Amino acid sequence: MQTQAYEKEWARMLRQERQLLQRRAGRRESRLDAWLADKVPEKLEGALNAAFVKAFALLFEKGTAVIEKTYKLPELAEQYLLDSYVLQERGEAKDLRTFSRRAGGTAALHTAVSGAAGIGLGVLGIGLADVAVFTALLLRNVYEIAMRYGYDYEGDREQAFLLRVIAASLLRGEELYRDDAALNAFISAGRYPEAKSLPALTEEAARALSRELLAMKFLQGIPVLGVLGGAADLLYMGRISEYAELKYRRRFLTDQKRRGEEKHGL
Repeated sequence: MQTQAYEKEWARMLRQERQLLQRRAGRRESRLDAWLADKVPEKLEGALNAAFVKAFALLFEKGTAVIEKTYKLPELAEQYLLDSYVLQERGEAKDLRTFSRRAGGTAALHTAVSGAAGIGLGVLGIGLADVAVFTALLLRNVYEIAMRYGYDYEGDREQAFLLRVIAASLLRGEELYRDDAALNAFISAGRYPEAKSLPALTEEAARALSRELLAMKFLQGIPVLGVLGGAADLLYMGRISEYAELKYRRRFLTDQKRRGEEKHGL
């Protein structure tokens, strides 16, 4: 891989990361969320949070095999190996960009699917029951983004990274910068500033999702009007996907540089 090609792609990734963080750090509560705030039953947030925790636990324990049946795993693995071979043989900037282009296409496709599912359930007035569907589609999306960059998604280490990505993607202000820095520390040095158990990380991701989706899931429970709540699935899946693609891309580029240095004895 050419040094100039790597530096160009690294600079592009940093620029996109910086723009995303600046845009989201100052994000404010929408007028609709603010209007709905005092109309949402107090118990709903706890129920929503519990539903997300249960969905993550169940899918991590028993659902991975089911999710894998929804895409062509061997073909994804073969495509990654082919793209990696081209990168090592030619090493141009466009070869590095191939990985982000494929991952971005994956994110866009699954975002559209989640939006269609959420809107469909919203028409029927199904809110909380949509959590399992949304979580399964979310994990499928992040799993495939990970595979596009050559990363596994099973085991505590990978699940911890995935959960931290999901939680951070929904934060704003200083919390966003703090959790983003923690992810970058892991990518760079292989460890987080603060160790957390998988159950604790599951709770954080669930809490982030329930906090952001609370008002919309309440709205989604109202027949027909729930279309607006279901459309929120599209919005938040897009936010998570965009952030996940950047974090896996940073990890990929960091590992590519590390392998190149090891190869040349640096």
